[in-house]
Amino acid sequence: MAKSKKNTWVRWSEDEVKLLKKLVPKGRAREVADLTGRPLTAVRQKAYDMGLKTKGRCLWTTDEIELLKKLYPKETSQRVADIIGRSLSSVGYKARKIGIGKRGTLILWSPQEKTLLKNLYKSHTSSEIAKRLGRTATAVKGQAFLLGITERNHWSKEEVDMLKRLYPTNTTREIADKIGRSAGAIRIKVVRLGLKKRNS
Repeated sequence: MAKSKKNTWVRWSEDEVKLLKKLVPKGRAREVADLTGRPLTAVRQKAYDMGLKTKGRCLWTTDEIELLKKLYPKETSQRVADIIGRSLSSVGYKARKIGIGKRGTLILWSPQEKTLLKNLYKSHTSSEIAKRLGRTATAVKGQAFLLGITERNHWSKEEVDMLKRLYPTNTTREIADKIGRSAGAIRIKVVRLGLKKRNS
């Protein structure tokens, strides 16, 4: 197979497509890029267009991390997840872990993200939704406000359990940030549950 240094815009041959189908599901996109002379981003994009996904991968490769650093600040989390071939939560978690943010860059919410937010908001915490979407809890609460879905009076069992677990050793503000509710809502729920701080 002929190898080209710059093969970005060249139509994919039948042999290249076969190679893509064979190696990408095994987590060998880098190998496809090396053999075809195409950029890794082009390989990821083609795999995404064909609906190919890599199964059974946990550890991030160096190439994936470099791709994340390049795309995350300027693309939506969903777009990054699609190109890299990982879940939204995985992309968001990895970005936060290596210190990549979207600060200073306005990333518009996609219709799919808004729909997911509407479906999850009443039964999940802002932090949980943020992990699913690869955004911050603050961004989730802000978008919920814009969409008019800020009322979440009902506490889920998971929220109550988390509150009971965190309250003895954490401040109200820390708990609010972790659960994704206001400090006022935390204080009211604490009173209703009769929770007490742990004696030192």
